[in-house]
Amino acid sequence: MEDDTQHPEMRIEEEMERVVDQTKELQEAARSLISKSSREEKDLQQRARSLYTSMDELRSSIISLTLDDHMDHRLAEKLEAELNRAKCILVDGDASYFLVGKVESWFLKRFLGPINVRAIRKDVQLKVKEEYNSYKDRTTWLFLLFPSILLFLRSWMWDGCMPAFPVQLYQAWLLFLYAGLALRENILRVNGSDIRPWWIYHHYCAMVMALVSLTWEIKGQPDCAQKQRGVELFLQWAMMQGVAMLLQNRYQRQRLYTRIALGKAKRMDVVWGETAGERGQLWLLCPMLFVLQGFEAYVGLLLLQTTVVGVVSEWQVVFCGILLVLMALGNFVNTVQTLLVKSRFKAKMKRTKSKQQLD
Repeated sequence: MEDDTQHPEMRIEEEMERVVDQTKELQEAARSLISKSSREEKDLQQRARSLYTSMDELRSSIISLTLDDHMDHRLAEKLEAELNRAKCILVDGDASYFLVGKVESWFLKRFLGPINVRAIRKDVQLKVKEEYNSYKDRTTWLFLLFPSILLFLRSWMWDGCMPAFPVQLYQAWLLFLYAGLALRENILRVNGSDIRPWWIYHHYCAMVMALVSLTWEIKGQPDCAQKQRGVELFLQWAMMQGVAMLLQNRYQRQRLYTRIALGKAKRMDVVWGETAGERGQLWLLCPMLFVLQGFEAYVGLLLLQTTVVGVVSEWQVVFCGILLVLMALGNFVNTVQTLLVKSRFKAKMKRTKSKQQLD
């Protein structure tokens, strides 16, 4: 009778020992697998970087031999096309995880801490990019509608003098918008996208400006219209910027898909405001971009002027004016640099085609 009473306890002890032993075995198997995966990952990283270096050396050799007339242009074009296809497989496939070096981002460290946001699987990386594009599409409409509503209410309900709360609400939304863009862009860079550093710095500046403008007192009467002239111009510029962003998102995404198909861009790359595509897009977007940049600088200079003539004396006005001028200059320089690169590339292609026709 006593043995029957103790039997369940003995059975539980035996089961417990079995579970503990299996847990230890699983731990050892997991440790062995992680160690093996780490060694294999280092080997794949070395092979990927070696292949990438070899491709660059091959490209340089082809260019050098072509310029010295030691290689037929048709053969050089064929070899370069094959090299582009191989490089596209390397940098745009699953092996790209082992290729991209570690990208340090102090911005991500400040917000997220020292964690790794690099995705191993390519489909996860592409999902990050698609979410970024979706975020831009959603916020573009708000970027256009928010200032339009404020300007409409200013003339219809507020008698030309905007109250402080809706303006500060808009500035708080701008802070949220640019912080979200900066976070997503830094994560994209870590995952292999070639976003220009200037555009990330531009959003840092925009974040700081939105934060400072939240402390900017929106004064009412008397002379409300004169004191809020800078705010009115900034809202008008934001409306123009929203229209330009809608056009850019439509045209440039199509252009990026074409460049990806030709092997001239990676699937993780994104498009930005200075990268117009075909000639028709250049004629449409570039004048608009230059007008926007000039208007942005004008708003910044106007804010500085208001402090000089004594209309307002807050330090926030001076700070925001300087930031607007600096951002306008940076946008202008990046747009001009992009156009110069495109023109040099097109000139090089024309020279190559002309030489091939002569041969």
